[in-house]
Amino acid sequence: MSSPLCIGHRGARGYLPENTLPSFQHAIDLGCDWIELDVYLVESELIVIHDKRVDRTTDGSGLLADLGMDYIRSLDAGGGAGVPTLREVLDLVDGRCGINVELKGDGTAGPVCRQLDEYCTNGRSKDAFLLSSFNHRELGQANPTYRRGALFSRLTRDMWEQAETLGAWSVNFDMRDVTPQLVTEAHERGYKVLVYTVNEPRDIKRMIACQVDGIFSDFPDRLLKQRQP
Repeated sequence: MSSPLCIGHRGARGYLPENTLPSFQHAIDLGCDWIELDVYLVESELIVIHDKRVDRTTDGSGLLADLGMDYIRSLDAGGGAGVPTLREVLDLVDGRCGINVELKGDGTAGPVCRQLDEYCTNGRSKDAFLLSSFNHRELGQANPTYRRGALFSRLTRDMWEQAETLGAWSVNFDMRDVTPQLVTEAHERGYKVLVYTVNEPRDIKRMIACQVDGIFSDFPDRLLKQRQP
């Protein structure tokens, strides 16, 4: 039976506020192989946050597009942690695990790749990064030297064509759509299969049985307990 990569979803979101430095640190401490995070571009700075608005995850209010960096950086994202920049997360991780950067906002592909290029000049491998997005047009603008993960919210007739057009390394599916047959077909086509967001032990067991290559979880320790050594 396979031992899928353990990917901390927005860090260790089940335990600490999502997309914060403490959450990413906890995911690393738990033993995650990778962490996943989300980025938007605000005033030429890449910030790590999931929503277009700050209301759900911080003590602030408003659309990111209408807010300045000074205001965003003043917000409490939970437990006193602020909204981090991508650079701060890279510095925190410091090569201790892989990083899946989900491109959430328009115009993020170029800036993310340039920042990763700068980071990789210090001897870091580009294989330690995966760029993913539901916005395949944005993902297609990413530097192809970085692995691409084609995110799908549902199965479509042209999904394999989309993945091929993107030159995808992985296809990332909702766990509800995943079957052994889907995983086998993806593998036959040369793609890794990453599955989101899997939190319940019974679902983790099913995904392992399907032989997926990676699992995103808010509770990564639950996966690590079931995974083969």
